Amino acid sequence: MSLRMIGVAVVMFVAGAGWMRAAQAPAPGGYILQRDAEIAKNEPGTHDGGGQTIGYSFFAKVPGLKLVFRKRAFKPGSAIGYHLQKDDEIYYVLSGKGDMTIDGKTFEVVAGDAVLTRPGSSHGLKQKGPAELVILINYEQ
Repeated sequence: MSLRMIGVAVVMFVAGAGWMRAAQAPAPGGYILQRDAEIAKNEPGTHDGGGQTIGYSFFAKVPGLKLVFRKRAFKPGSAIGYHLQKDDEIYYVLSGKGDMTIDGKTFEVVAGDAVLTRPGSSHGLKQKGPAELVILINYEQ
């Protein structure tokens, strides 16, 4: 590879890296872009649910944002532990399946299901089957 080609490759890499950083900061049009790979964290099942999950907390560091938007991928056997709900919270199943328990009643959830949990209810969610259970979670802080 010639020195000129190496120079062009370096310029393209640096320009691309600058573009990636710019995409994460507020743009003049008022948006922030985040990608799964940039924020993925290995975490235990929340609320003492056990097992291993991958958590994606989108926009968690944005000042003043009152909306929580998360994705969680549950490895086989992992769960969100049964707990009391304090605010409205929406779960949306992207893939896989699980057993959701709300106020003592258990039912299966699969891709395409959305569940609204209301304040004062108690709930938990357990992955089941061989495939990961992947959900979106949305609520106000």
